[in-house]
Amino acid sequence: MNFDTSEARNAGPDSTILSYDDNRLAGLVFGEHDRNLAIIENRLGVDIIARGNRLTLRGPQAARKNAAAVLDELYQRASTGLEISTGDVDGAIRMATALPAPAGAAKAEIRTRRKVVRPRSPGQKAYLDALAANELVFGIGPAGTGKTYLAVAWGVQALLAGEVDRIILSRPAVEAGEQLGFLPGDMKEKVDPYLRPLYDALHDLMSPERAARLISEGTIEIAPLAFMRGRTLAHACVILDEAQNTTTQQMKMFLTRLGEGARMVITGDLSQIDLPAGMTSGLVQAVDILQGVKGIAIVRFTGADIVRHPLVSRIVAAYDAHDAQTGGRQSIEQDKPRA
Repeated sequence: MNFDTSEARNAGPDSTILSYDDNRLAGLVFGEHDRNLAIIENRLGVDIIARGNRLTLRGPQAARKNAAAVLDELYQRASTGLEISTGDVDGAIRMATALPAPAGAAKAEIRTRRKVVRPRSPGQKAYLDALAANELVFGIGPAGTGKTYLAVAWGVQALLAGEVDRIILSRPAVEAGEQLGFLPGDMKEKVDPYLRPLYDALHDLMSPERAARLISEGTIEIAPLAFMRGRTLAHACVILDEAQNTTTQQMKMFLTRLGEGARMVITGDLSQIDLPAGMTSGLVQAVDILQGVKGIAIVRFTGADIVRHPLVSRIVAAYDAHDAQTGGRQSIEQDKPRA
């Protein structure tokens, strides 16, 4: 994309003119019926006038600067053959309005054979930076912030690059409890429903056929947390999802599975603990104990990092406000059926 500075001066102090070399790519950036431009206008408080391959931005200087950065990111994305969704536009806006990255900082992204994954919020950028620099990373925050998806994507990238020999994905099956034995099927069929989100993330990053082959070979293993006891996990990317539902003993057991050449990611949402009342979450305790330990990073996501439907952010904010007024889990405990 070219910035026509001479025309920008002629446009006046409150206007910036941008021009594009490739009309086809410009059309992808603008979106169908200029949908992407409308999103940028509404979110950043600028007016955008499109004429052919040229855009005129009008509004405050800071808003125009952010809009230009968003458009440049989208153009670069289109030029590499990647699609531009409304989520990509939203992510580019989040990143453009965040604090500027240090000079010379590498661009955070994850590349797999099927897609390129880039951060869509400052929290996601911090998470990817932490994954690149630490052997153990905690990703903590509300639903929809991409904690699990980015961890799986990072594991797939590490596997394809030969940095690890296998990926191990795990979750506690807390909801099953003693009722697990009453579910139909063999053990795999009983626990698969609890691991489905991990399968979904995996299938978005590689074809289901390739994922199935790697799982059958043991290169990718998806198993409930209980199956981790007694093992040493070396040269692997080990991901524990929904870790807020681990007991303190389970969390210590899992953490001590870390073997030579392994990397570990632990994700969870402290607002969705399903353990019995009075039982301490292993994730809560681990974060408290391990804060500041060398080689361990703790990344905390907020509602501002939610990249699902915008309504999800408002739902999370409403629940947070309710919890602040009622003392968190109190009202939930009252709604539980009595034995």
